[in-house]
Amino acid sequence: MSTFSFTACFAVWTIFSIIGVQIRTDLGLSGAQFGLLIGTPILTGSLIRLILGIWAEQYGGRIVNLAVMLAAAVATFLLSYAETYPQFLIAALGVGIAGGAFSVGVTYVAKFFPKERQGTALGIFGAGNVGSAVTKFAAPFVMVALGWEAVAQIWALALAGIAVLTFLITRDDPELVARRASGEKPARAGAQLTPLRKLQVWRFALYYFFVFGAFVALALWLPSYLVGVYGLNIKAAGMLAAAYSIPGSLFRVFGGWLSDKIGARRVMYITFSVSVICTFLLSYPATQYVIDGINGPISFSLSTGLAPFVVLIFVLGFAMSLGKAAVYKHIPVYYPGHVGAVGGLVGMVGGLGGFILPIVFGALNDLTGVWTSCFMLLFLLVTTALTWMHFAIRRMEQKSAPQLRDLPALPEMVGMIPNPPSASGAVAPTAR
Repeated sequence: MSTFSFTACFAVWTIFSIIGVQIRTDLGLSGAQFGLLIGTPILTGSLIRLILGIWAEQYGGRIVNLAVMLAAAVATFLLSYAETYPQFLIAALGVGIAGGAFSVGVTYVAKFFPKERQGTALGIFGAGNVGSAVTKFAAPFVMVALGWEAVAQIWALALAGIAVLTFLITRDDPELVARRASGEKPARAGAQLTPLRKLQVWRFALYYFFVFGAFVALALWLPSYLVGVYGLNIKAAGMLAAAYSIPGSLFRVFGGWLSDKIGARRVMYITFSVSVICTFLLSYPATQYVIDGINGPISFSLSTGLAPFVVLIFVLGFAMSLGKAAVYKHIPVYYPGHVGAVGGLVGMVGGLGGFILPIVFGALNDLTGVWTSCFMLLFLLVTTALTWMHFAIRRMEQKSAPQLRDLPALPEMVGMIPNPPSASGAVAPTAR
């Protein structure tokens, strides 16, 4: 039920990915203005994740989730009455409340499972990201038939109904029940925030800025990208954008299971390595070449066709889905008593990526005039995350096993240096 309700929240949270295309045409918005509009709900949903995670720890995820979903439903219904750009921005802030349901759900769901199963459980919950694909599949048809206002109203009513149903079917988490039975008071917010001083938490946040923030940003940006680059209509663009959103959501379950089996660290290496390759290939703009041949100029062009583009987006979404699960596998293990605060912060930073990146995508389009500039930015982002992760892991390994510092850089160098120093009196290895 938590996964079902989060799916509904995510469908509302990304509603501007479809209705925003029509609103952009009606208001004549620039690329930057459009990026701000579709990113504004992501801003609200990101900023409130930290406090909602703490409230879920204190008062229980069940009641907090109900309040979040009903508030978002009201704001989404009122969106249908907006007429000017400032009004749309204000309404978008309210719609964004739906995004806060993520940190509530993570805190709530994690308490029902032991550590060895939390990766899979949170992966299943996180699959609610597929709500963005639900919007991309259904909203274009509703919008064409009844108008974008009908999309907002129908999505709002569905969200309110699912909120009440989820509350009635679910039960309070075991930790909250035990605390109430003992009369113990919940931890104060200040105590919950203590782990946020650690650099490791912010490193996790950077990972999530890419695997989730960039996922949301692309989920919002792709319909407009497909219309602008490949000349598709909004229905076809929505369907193809779902080819990115669906694997980026459903395979999160597999990512959680894989993190339980082989470790979250290995999964993160897979995620970042595949993402580096995909974003590099997607960054290459359509280019015309002229070569001075033997018999005169030879001209040809290189560009990514629609079919290769969809395949690359599918693979990128798959890699991101693994990473989203792996990041949240770390949190209950490293910070079991502060899942709400740490998970809220990581989710907040990741969500901010979903707000900031669409705006930057639009600004880059306006400044460079190159559609693929968004993927150039993502390539730099994931390369930075991979580099930081790798060197952080190396430092951790050397701290836990100091003798690693004395090993040669290459196996072939073993025995080439006479009497190499060894940590803790260890005997230097000999060549074989």
